[in-house]
Amino acid sequence: MKTMKPIVIASLLLLGASSLAAQSLGDVARSARKNRTETSSATHHFDNDNLPSTGSLSVVGPPPVEAAAQPEAGTAAAAPDPKAAAAQAAEKQKKIEEVQKKLEQQKEKIDALNHELDLDQREYRLRAAAIYGDAGPRLRNSAQWEKEDAQYKTDMDEKRKALDAARQQLSDMQEDARKAGIAEKQKDTDTNKDK
Repeated sequence: MKTMKPIVIASLLLLGASSLAAQSLGDVARSARKNRTETSSATHHFDNDNLPSTGSLSVVGPPPVEAAAQPEAGTAAAAPDPKAAAAQAAEKQKKIEEVQKKLEQQKEKIDALNHELDLDQREYRLRAAAIYGDAGPRLRNSAQWEKEDAQYKTDMDEKRKALDAARQQLSDMQEDARKAGIAEKQKDTDTNKDK
């Protein structure tokens, strides 16, 4: 027991001394930041300490289109002719209305094709239910049914292709309008999605 007592006392003294000498991680970081020497190198590393908090950052490259089109404050800008500006605005509005009218016509065409396809599918389901529900007509007119069934499937494929082509044409028209800066009226949800 006597030999254990000095070991315990020594270990307690060592723990106390090490806890007094230990610094918190924050203190170590602060002292390292103070003692850090500034190095000038070709590359610059941005962090929270040297990132500018006021003003704006400079951007390399040409100025945005809006800024380049505006005259500088020191130069005198020529006053636009009000009649020419009104005529230009009227022409732009007319173009917007034409594009929107074409888009609406295309949407109506898609709706009509979709409605026609839906009606044909319902009619086919009713006829198929009648044929498969009663064995008599199916056995007597099996060749006729197979011929009508094949014709129906080719008609439906053609109608689906026409509907897909009309949807693609609408999508292209919308993309062209967007590129031209014409915003489409959001009258209803996206018609390109299947109903």
